[in-house]
Amino acid sequence: MAKVVQLHGRTKRTFKVGFLPLEQFTLIALSSAIEPLRMANHLTGEALYDWQLIRPAIAPVTASGGTSMLPNACLNDVGDLDLIIVVAGVNVKDNIEPEILAWLKKRATSNVLMGGLCTGPLVLAQAGLLDGYNCSAHWECLAALQEDYPRIFCNNNLFTFDRDRITCTGGDVALHMMLHLVADHYGAPLANAISDMFVCDRIRDSQEPQRLRMENNVFASQPKLASAVQLMEANIEEPIDLVDVAAYSGVSRRQLERLFLNFLGITPSRFYLKVRLERAKQLLRQTTCSIVDISSICGFESTAHFNRTYKKYMSLSPKSERSLRVTLGSNLVLTEEATGLIPNIASEALAFARRETSFGILANHDAEQDASKHPEGLGEG
Repeated sequence: MAKVVQLHGRTKRTFKVGFLPLEQFTLIALSSAIEPLRMANHLTGEALYDWQLIRPAIAPVTASGGTSMLPNACLNDVGDLDLIIVVAGVNVKDNIEPEILAWLKKRATSNVLMGGLCTGPLVLAQAGLLDGYNCSAHWECLAALQEDYPRIFCNNNLFTFDRDRITCTGGDVALHMMLHLVADHYGAPLANAISDMFVCDRIRDSQEPQRLRMENNVFASQPKLASAVQLMEANIEEPIDLVDVAAYSGVSRRQLERLFLNFLGITPSRFYLKVRLERAKQLLRQTTCSIVDISSICGFESTAHFNRTYKKYMSLSPKSERSLRVTLGSNLVLTEEATGLIPNIASEALAFARRETSFGILANHDAEQDASKHPEGLGEG
């Protein structure tokens, strides 16, 4: 039977994750998804999570950077799993194997939680496992998803939890996605502690968009527009006058206006305001900064001006926004944990962690003691 762990008054079985990398997968996405699980075990001194690499055969699989890895188990030999995550990268369509698709379809009938990282959602889509689901994916494959699979509701969010599917844009965003998963299981204090160990200044919200300049091919052909957007995003606390934005971008004020209207359908001033308000929303949801401080951080002349503007464009006041905080991962529907022995890969990592001074420091720690350091709700899962 799986080991039962009680942490902060909550009882959970060891949560088993199988990572299925395709040839030319992105290593950063895979490692960013595994490390939060390892650190959860490390900090608590318990085997809260188990993970393994799975492939059609025990043969090396090569990442996009040329690094080869050997899987821990063959698909047909894998036992029960709570979560299966497909990790893909470049040339994903050329690397999808029929055996993998068949195995995913078969596993989906057992109500296991399934996910995809980077271009991995394309694999789930081809297996017919994302129809009717909301989906996040790397910006490079979003157009293909939308065109080829009209029954999937694609978005530009960093990651999406929709019932028994988890999809992610890739890169280090996988770290934030898994921190939401950990928080759903064991609370925000543990997720925050993991974030601190990785020198991550904040846990990103699922609904934050991928970088604007990357979501549309227009930025590749309009470098002056991209430059203006970058300047705005980098100067929120002390907004730059639009005349200066235009000058730094190498265009006139009138040309800047036309660029934004023609390619983004919005004026430069309104776009700049939107960037500042989105940052304010993040701070309201994810930090304990006062509304007074947030108004200053986001470049508003006064708190009264900030309150009026926020309510006008965001449809609720900053105070109401802050009151809507929700616990990380609260809308994630998890399957019942499986039973089985803990494979060596997680056990060995936990054994090695015993050498570190931080091993088990949260084992007997009251969860509420961390609440004053970070808010309980860090965003919408």
